[in-house]
Amino acid sequence: MERNIGENILIAGNLVSKTPPLAYYIPNFITDEEEAEIVKHVNNAPQPKWTQLSHRRLQNWGGIPHPKGMIAEEIPRWLQKYIDKVTSLDVFDRKTLPNHVLINEYLPGQGIMGHSDGPLFHPIVTTISCGSHTFLEFTRRLDTNEEDRTMNTEFAFLLERKSLLILQEELYHNYLHSISERKVDVVSVDNIRNLELCAAKYMAGEILERKTRLSLTIRHVPKTSKLKLKF
Repeated sequence: MERNIGENILIAGNLVSKTPPLAYYIPNFITDEEEAEIVKHVNNAPQPKWTQLSHRRLQNWGGIPHPKGMIAEEIPRWLQKYIDKVTSLDVFDRKTLPNHVLINEYLPGQGIMGHSDGPLFHPIVTTISCGSHTFLEFTRRLDTNEEDRTMNTEFAFLLERKSLLILQEELYHNYLHSISERKVDVVSVDNIRNLELCAAKYMAGEILERKTRLSLTIRHVPKTSKLKLKF
């Protein structure tokens, strides 16, 4: 059962109201110092911790999600700090506390094709952005077996550095989200649905240059192995 977090007064005023349910956007969720701490630890991670994909690289913390179950690994203290910060908002209940963090690195010009987080995770996703903004674009899922990647974007969110995004309900189940591969973004006041919640004020047509972005996607993996690995 999904949890309605709108009653939490810390985030109730950060509901994105111009989209299907449900998204919350919290600007400046972390401080400059916390952002620098995250970037330092991620960049200092041992090379085997990185998985190199064709258009980006990533790190899994807490284990590697798998349909047969995730073998749980201990999450380091520096990262648990931010899991605790998210859970302090009452985003997750006691049975679905986060046990996995996916860290994606996006260089300018890199992105990710339309996808959903799927059944491996409890249907609440929280994402902290570090280092750079991005545009997260949404497309309604098609009721076909064909890929949805050619569909036109319906709307997008501007994710600023240091922000937190929370997705659940219809936006989790019925929409794909993606990041276009480009080095600059152009602000559209009609298409970007969370502008009034952003920390900065943006003008229509304003050009935003991307820098290296780290995203921390904090989630709960329901199916885990009883075996826990410590490093």
